[in-house]
Amino acid sequence: MGEIENMGKKYFVHPTAVVDDPAEIGEGTHIWHFSHIMSGAKIGKSCIIGQNVFIASGAILGNNIKVQNNVSIYDSVVLEDDVFCGPSMVFTNVFNPRSFISRKKEFRQTLVKRGATIGANATIVCGNTIGEYAFIGAGAVVTKDVPDYALVYGNPGRVNGWVCQCAEEIIFRSEKSVCKSCGKRYKKDRAGVRVV
Repeated sequence: MGEIENMGKKYFVHPTAVVDDPAEIGEGTHIWHFSHIMSGAKIGKSCIIGQNVFIASGAILGNNIKVQNNVSIYDSVVLEDDVFCGPSMVFTNVFNPRSFISRKKEFRQTLVKRGATIGANATIVCGNTIGEYAFIGAGAVVTKDVPDYALVYGNPGRVNGWVCQCAEEIIFRSEKSVCKSCGKRYKKDRAGVRVV
């Protein structure tokens, strides 16, 4: 297919990819080999949709998102701007699925906030929120909400530290910390971690 213009926006679709009409796709987005975008899906500007990605009709993706190979983004999954989804990571949308019981009315929303990273082969159980700039390690199984800037890994996933917006680990020896890589300053208290 190559470069396509839709609703005044230009984006790239590989010839082997399928985009069902109508789907909302932002300018500068690239959709690669064997991916399928269902009608009703919303994808922002400057996104990269890797090989063999499925995006359902009720999924919403913001701007500048990178979805690596072999990822399915189902109905009720919302990705804010600048989210990274590693290869073969998994979203779910039903908490207790059975093949013989239709539970489409029971989909639980999963929200991945701005700048978060989800590592390869991680699983995000539906109904949870991943905080801004959180970092989910490869293979982690997320079963509950993740705070902003949290470093989560393991099964079940647990908060094992904190990360900067630049994705370098930040160490708190008191309630304040400075990223050794980029110099951003952070404060940690009962409300969580935030930039100061």
